[in-house]
Amino acid sequence: MKLSRRTFFLGLAGSALSACGGRTRLAAGAAGDVVDPALLPQPNAGWDAWVAAFRERAAGRGVSASVLERAFAGAGYLPGVIERDRNQTEFRRTLEDYLQIAANDERVANGRAQYARLRPVLSAIEERFGVPGHVVTAVWGMESSYGTRRGTIPVVSSTSTLAYDGRRGDFFEDQLMAALRILQSGDTRPETLTGSWAGAMGHTQFIPTSYEGFAVDFTGDGRRDIWSEDPTDSLASTANYLSRNGWRRGAPWGVEVRLPADFDSSLAGRGKDRPVSDWTARGVRDMAGAPVRDFGAASILVPQPGGPAFMVFRNFTVISRYNNAVNYVIGVGHLGDRIAGGGPVRGGFPPDANGLRLQDRQALQRGLTRAGFDAGEPDGVIGGNTTGAIEAYQAANGLPVTGTPSADLLRRLR
Repeated sequence: MKLSRRTFFLGLAGSALSACGGRTRLAAGAAGDVVDPALLPQPNAGWDAWVAAFRERAAGRGVSASVLERAFAGAGYLPGVIERDRNQTEFRRTLEDYLQIAANDERVANGRAQYARLRPVLSAIEERFGVPGHVVTAVWGMESSYGTRRGTIPVVSSTSTLAYDGRRGDFFEDQLMAALRILQSGDTRPETLTGSWAGAMGHTQFIPTSYEGFAVDFTGDGRRDIWSEDPTDSLASTANYLSRNGWRRGAPWGVEVRLPADFDSSLAGRGKDRPVSDWTARGVRDMAGAPVRDFGAASILVPQPGGPAFMVFRNFTVISRYNNAVNYVIGVGHLGDRIAGGGPVRGGFPPDANGLRLQDRQALQRGLTRAGFDAGEPDGVIGGNTTGAIEAYQAANGLPVTGTPSADLLRRLR
């Protein structure tokens, strides 16, 4: 994902969706994962020297000696953080695949359960900040799977390692300095200041500088606590973030629409705003066939050629300040709509590059597993497990080993 400096690491741990096979999961650094030895502090004389110089700079900028001592007492160089930074994979998934991960039945059901459980808190947050509770819950679901994957890597260690490494040294030194100020404010302690490998923290994955700018103490206990099991401050902080970036009360992020057969595709795209009345005059309708309500200037997006179309409004852009990827924004918006009781996307998706539709890919995964080659959950997303199962099946049956799904392979497995 290519995001701005301000938002690149907001939610990096949770929103970077990866696929482990048929089954998909959120990406690295999450609670409950087996600890990678490379994510434990290891001796590094260069890091030691860098930290010594940094501590002088931090002291000169008002960080107390006691905070510096406590912050670095258990900190160390984490080679696994460098490895992850150097080997980030930019998943170029179709919208269909992305939604199969981001808004699958399990995540929708969990989101609805959390929305119901926290309804009084979310209503109070909405009253103060104007951001609907189902939208905030959707961000929570995307970023940490409703708090189950918040990250366990010490932020002082991760950010100091990345600052010392130097690839984005200034950025991560800013994050480390902000983390120290967070400790000095008393909002948390060094042992609980944890997050993703890149320093994104808490239920909704704020980097330290974003925490400083947008975190709020909604519980009134005197601390802006985004790390505890109670997600209240995290959810309120996310609502504050969206509100201060221009969220419009009472307006949706977007709506799925039908385009007329003669629609001029050159008019579609981000930033190509027109009045809703103009889109209506061009034959654009909602999925029930009615004109779309006027929520201000809107663009038409067709993220996957031949797939569903969406009319998006100002709040689409606001969500994009969290993560600028189109699929992510639609994922949050659609997941929020589902949490609020809405149904799946109604527009159809075209066959993939191998000529297979979602139900074909799911049938292929089920067929592989039935044949004794575990392809993971039959979600229709072709990831590492499915590719490995295809390769194993091909090798066992004397076929060319390509790992590529195909109609011929599906026929063999039926």
